[in-house]
Amino acid sequence: MGIRQTEGRQRLYDSVLDTIGDTPCIRINRIAPAHVKVYVKFEAFNPAGSVKDRLALNIIEAAERDGRLNPGQTVVEATSGNTGIGLAMVCAAKGYPLVVTMADSFSVERRRLMRFLGAKVVLTPRAQKGFGMYTKAKELAEQNGWFLASQFETAANADIHETTTAREILGDFENERLDYWVTGYGTGGTVSGVARVLRKERPDTKIILTEPSNAAIVSSGYVNTRNENNQPTESHPNFEPHPIQGWTPDFIPWVLQEAIDNQYYDEMIPVPGSDGIEWSRRLASEEGIFTGISGGSTFAVAMKMAEQAPQGAVLLVMLPDTGERYLSTPLFDGIEEDMTEEERAISMSTPSAQMAAE
Repeated sequence: MGIRQTEGRQRLYDSVLDTIGDTPCIRINRIAPAHVKVYVKFEAFNPAGSVKDRLALNIIEAAERDGRLNPGQTVVEATSGNTGIGLAMVCAAKGYPLVVTMADSFSVERRRLMRFLGAKVVLTPRAQKGFGMYTKAKELAEQNGWFLASQFETAANADIHETTTAREILGDFENERLDYWVTGYGTGGTVSGVARVLRKERPDTKIILTEPSNAAIVSSGYVNTRNENNQPTESHPNFEPHPIQGWTPDFIPWVLQEAIDNQYYDEMIPVPGSDGIEWSRRLASEEGIFTGISGGSTFAVAMKMAEQAPQGAVLLVMLPDTGERYLSTPLFDGIEEDMTEEERAISMSTPSAQMAAE
């Protein structure tokens, strides 16, 4: 094999926003069962590092088109991080001020990334969960005349996955098997938008949805109350805090309700956060694929499906983001900053550049 060569993308981009989407589907070679093929759609290739770049762009551009967002108007949104980071990138590129509300339980690197991109981050008490930060965003929008991005209710969310994510999957698997598509949910935009297309154009593909086992709010059968704007009016009684940041707020979003009402998924499989951490670490150390706990959790469910899947089955797994926004979370517990004993022994095996013992 000769040296790898590249030739560019044969185009120049007018804006960072033009690079959103067209993320790759990558085969898993070392940790998947031998009798199946497993691919991951790696959304960390988006410019701000997550699947939420897609909805952030469409929320802003849809509001620009219909006049709900005026030039220079402040945008406000409640987010666990990825949507806020995506919105911060979009607002920076388009010149909108952004205020994000976020519970203080989410990783500190997320709030620092948003601030680095020019956003203001208002923290809310973790005891009030997602509903608390959501209420704060609504209050700020109403009091100040700001544009509320409304990722949990807006049609712009699922629509962008219907027109981009789903179409990319169809294009990448054209003339190929696709037996299972596996995804988690936060707002529900990915599953609702992609499933609209797969149900029509790849009806044999089984859609597998997953949620945290200790916050299995969809599986509970109880739907939280909503107001006339489809906004939640209560915290879901079956919610418990979980380590899968970005998944499952403490209410069932209106965007997700479409997938529930239309039976867009064939199975709902809960997953413990600990499994997500384990598989995220394995994806990194054995496949070189660096995703967060949400990606690891989705992959954990896919591995369960793969074990029982028939010979030759093909699975596609959504990996929502990069692992870099989990540095201060349990995902990195046990990952040392200083040299381990094994690393120190390697260093001591030659005489130069020795670090003093701690």
